[in-house]
Amino acid sequence: HCCCSPTKTREWKPLEQRKCTDIPWLLLFILFNVGMLCICGFAIATGAASRLISGYDSYGNTCGQKNAKIPGIELSGRDHASRKYVFFLDPCNIDILRRKIKSVALCVSKCPDTELKTYEDLRNFSAVYGSDLCSYDVQPDTYSTHSNRATKCPTLPVHPSASLPVFHRCMPVDISCYARFAEAFITFVSDNSVVHRVIAGVMTSKEIIMGLCLLALVLSLILMVVIRYISVVLVWILTAVVVVGSIGGTGILWWLYVDHSKSVNATLPALELEVAKDNQKALLIYAIAATVFTVILLLLLFFMRKRVALTVALFHVASKVFTHLPLLALQPFWTFLTLMLFWVYWITVLLFLGSAGSPVQNNQTGLVEFRMDGPLQYMVWYHAVGLIWISEFILACQQMTVAGAVVTYYFTRDKSQMPFTPIVSSVLRLMRYHLGTVVKGAFIITLVEIPRLILTYIHSQLKGRENACARCMLKACICCLWCLEKCLTYLNTNAYTATAINSTNFCTSARDAFFILVENALRVAAINSVGDFVLFLGKVLIVSCTAFAGILSLNYQREYTVWVLPLIIVCVFSFLVAHCFLSIFEIVVDVLFLCFAIDTKYNDGSPGREYYMDKALMEFVENTRKDTERYGKVEAESREMKSMVSLKGQLLF
Repeated sequence: HCCCSPTKTREWKPLEQRKCTDIPWLLLFILFNVGMLCICGFAIATGAASRLISGYDSYGNTCGQKNAKIPGIELSGRDHASRKYVFFLDPCNIDILRRKIKSVALCVSKCPDTELKTYEDLRNFSAVYGSDLCSYDVQPDTYSTHSNRATKCPTLPVHPSASLPVFHRCMPVDISCYARFAEAFITFVSDNSVVHRVIAGVMTSKEIIMGLCLLALVLSLILMVVIRYISVVLVWILTAVVVVGSIGGTGILWWLYVDHSKSVNATLPALELEVAKDNQKALLIYAIAATVFTVILLLLLFFMRKRVALTVALFHVASKVFTHLPLLALQPFWTFLTLMLFWVYWITVLLFLGSAGSPVQNNQTGLVEFRMDGPLQYMVWYHAVGLIWISEFILACQQMTVAGAVVTYYFTRDKSQMPFTPIVSSVLRLMRYHLGTVVKGAFIITLVEIPRLILTYIHSQLKGRENACARCMLKACICCLWCLEKCLTYLNTNAYTATAINSTNFCTSARDAFFILVENALRVAAINSVGDFVLFLGKVLIVSCTAFAGILSLNYQREYTVWVLPLIIVCVFSFLVAHCFLSIFEIVVDVLFLCFAIDTKYNDGSPGREYYMDKALMEFVENTRKDTERYGKVEAESREMKSMVSLKGQLLF
């Protein structure tokens, strides 16, 4: 459909002729979500939900209810109405590969709330509370003498445990067994007590960590407002670093080449002489390549210097957008909250599916597992596709919402006439007219992301077993798909902007946006390179300030002997917060650029075709026009001088 779209010239009419777009895709998405709900309903109807919440033992009995007999399983079909909790005989035996506790599970009436050190303690606990902690076929009075007590009774000592808030599992209150388990996988720790000190440091400094995370949030909001005042400085820093780095690196390579050339002489042994000549040739190649790269880079900087000015102007206007549309800053919160709610639902249904199906006895362990056979096992794959498609849909809704609000701001000449809440108006327009367009854009990203994730999984599973050629091909395919995904994401953002302007379907909008971007390829390159680097510097600034504040804060509490983990948590969170907010800023800049490109293409400032752009962008256009007129005047004078010289030569001869 995209390739067959009509190629007639687009007549851009901002905010006019609003209509529904890509309705068939919206209907397809609704049907897909009905399928997702059916999977959830199937899991609940087959008892998977009750097994997940109430828990079940290793013989297929669900705790807290009367169970039916499972053929071939001796200890199944028991009445556990009074036994509501799942107790693991060895709760610290965790299977990393299968992500579960590798232990026999029993249904008990009470979790042990005190430490039980001997089998006599197990018998006394059973006599007092009526809760048997050994296998069902072992009587409490034989706990101390039973021949299979090592496998049918819990590992001693039994740590105090408590039931989880919703899921009825007895989990140890003391996490020392998990700490010891974690220590085995931390290779850089030579002293086991370090882990305990790190965990203690995190727990005792949680108030400082929360305060520093809040500081990162405030710094991100401040940076989005003041970036228009420091963007020029950041651009000059970027230019200086690039120029000095490229020239300095090239000079060092040539100096090393000359130095090695002087050291190469015939008096060296044959082997050393051959190595020295190889190094000399390599340095010459590196120096020539660096020289070519530096020359090309300097030429690009020279020819793109005016387009860099456009990036600065767009950053200036983007900061003004946030002052006029402050609710834009809340978009990461709503998107994150929506994603979290969906991911919680998705994980819950996945856990339902993990305990759904028919009971099957494991031949190796003799215990019962629930597995789905036949076509039902493909529900997990359907559910996995839903995770990617719906997550991309939520992110695309954010992009369309931001694009709609910025388009309203840009193409409203009198800013006092804007809607009271442009963000809310943009959300309502999205829900009423353009959900199908967002669905289609998210589906295209999903089509690229699924094979990339499959190849990544295959690469991780074959790590160390495949040959070098296969490993290289897999990495190349993954890299190509990743690059394609990023390009499509960028094009999708501009397609959503075109839809917000013209109310056209996804393919038409993507085609129109693509032609506009191709016509302004150098400007796009300047904005994406310079703009991305400026935003990266902003992220570094926020992380650095937060980390510095963290060091000063922790310095006043000398009892924290290990600062590593608290500082890592703070730095990671501050980077994520900065990335979320500055990614919104980046979307605003991209939308503004497409609006600016459309504005300059179809308007010239004459009566009836006035510009919509902001004053800062208008100054950029005026400066560009003056430079063009000056260049045209110089070129005309040059042509006139050439014609006069030619005429004079003809008269002389």
